[in-house]
Amino acid sequence: MQSKIGAAPTLQNRAACKRIVEYPESDGEPMAETGRHVRALLDMIDMIDWHFQDVPDVHVSGNMFLYYEEGNPRKVLSPDVFMVRGVSKQPLRTYKTWEQHPYLDFVLELASPSTFARDFAEKKLIYEQILRVKEYYIYDPYHEIEPSFIGFRLVSGSYEEIGFVDDHLPSEVLGLELGERGGDLRLYDPVKDVWIGPGRERAAEAETRAGEAETRADEAETRADEAETRADEAETRAQQEAIARQTLAAELAAARAALKRLQTSEQSE
Repeated sequence: MQSKIGAAPTLQNRAACKRIVEYPESDGEPMAETGRHVRALLDMIDMIDWHFQDVPDVHVSGNMFLYYEEGNPRKVLSPDVFMVRGVSKQPLRTYKTWEQHPYLDFVLELASPSTFARDFAEKKLIYEQILRVKEYYIYDPYHEIEPSFIGFRLVSGSYEEIGFVDDHLPSEVLGLELGERGGDLRLYDPVKDVWIGPGRERAAEAETRAGEAETRADEAETRADEAETRADEAETRAQQEAIARQTLAAELAAARAALKRLQTSEQSE
């Protein structure tokens, strides 16, 4: 029996069988230059994520490979911190613009003398013209570069520098202001007039507030006990005064009775 010979692959079949493009998740490099950079990176992700915790379609991440051209793994960046609306909070291994969302809303790069040239030139251009990042901030935790803190906002397709307001850079995307507090980059809520800190600071503040509330409760209980004691003492004095009045009235009545008997006796004589 003659074996059946398969048809030669068509151009369409060959295209379907082409190699699968790999998008690496890491290059083996450290996540940031120094411990202070790492802390600033993690703190900012935590603060923004906490601020949007009740908004389901806001994705906050950082130090992740972000691929912005399908089929070309060399078109990749790794923003220190970024936020994008319209994407689930579900953690991602890599961010692909053609699978998630093509444009970002917020990016923060933590700069240093060895990275600031790329942060201010190549990355800024990509964020502006390709990823169309609405707001792009650059911050140097050590203040070794000039400017060490700057922000840009996308206006009609081009970046315009964001002006400082009371030493803060206001973010329309976040609805917050970026500024330093105690030498660290933090977020400020101008509506509530409160600073937003990372989880460890929020926990410490919550513990402090709980301790203060407990102290106030103890003080209120002490005042209540003192008021109750005063009330008991007042009641005791009132009872004592009532008994004294009753005793005095009895003694007065007895004296009057004795006087009346004496007068009656004298009249009989």
